[in-house]
Amino acid sequence: MTNALDQTAAEERFRSVFAHLGAVAAYARRRGHRDAEAAAAEVMTIAWRRLPDVPVDDPRPWLFATARNIVRADARRSRPSSGEAAEASTPEPGLPELDPELAYALRSLSSVDREALLLIAWEDLTPTQAAHSLGINPAAFRVRLLRARRRLQAKLDASTGRPCEPNANLDMETT
Repeated sequence: MTNALDQTAAEERFRSVFAHLGAVAAYARRRGHRDAEAAAAEVMTIAWRRLPDVPVDDPRPWLFATARNIVRADARRSRPSSGEAAEASTPEPGLPELDPELAYALRSLSSVDREALLLIAWEDLTPTQAAHSLGINPAAFRVRLLRARRRLQAKLDASTGRPCEPNANLDMETT
């Protein structure tokens, strides 16, 4: 009897996680994955197997972290093995609907800066949720986000020919 109740509770819990399938597919699509729906399905398979690890309050940060790992792993598998430096790379995000200057500025940022900005802007996570998704301290994420915003602003200012704001060059070193 208890086993049937446990199974029913697990299925109900998974329904609440599965409700985020569309958001996970959108995440993978916006990160340039060639088959976003398959990536989202793989994330959900992992979520079912590791259901006790998925946070109850908001599973999105955990789901996005899992999706990021899948997107990166698929990118590594599809990259030609020609002795290139094995950098932890992420495919270029799909940015066709953005203003061309903004898309260029985003692409020119490091993947770390770009991910910090996109978790907030596109995935609608709070800084604390985004920090959990990246597996870092919320205070560290806020610093990363501030620096990424400054770098993006500097790139946009440079592309439009506007002078950078005072203090815009602060913290421009790579994190």
